[in-house]
Amino acid sequence: MADTPINLSRYRKAKVRAERKRQADANAVSHGRTRAEKARDAAESEKITRLLDHARRDDPTDA
Repeated sequence: MADTPINLSRYRKAKVRAERKRQADANAVSHGRTRAEKARDAAESEKITRLLDHARRDDPTDA
């Protein structure tokens, strides 16, 4: 047998943590992009939208 006693609560918590980490890693691989990549793409899209809106010419017939 082991020389030192094993804390079962600590063992269970470590096991749950490892399982959650494994699941998170699998989700990251399957869903692909990081939060930073999504934020960068959103900022780029917003910049393009702003640029096009500022370059828009008003149609005199809409008045």
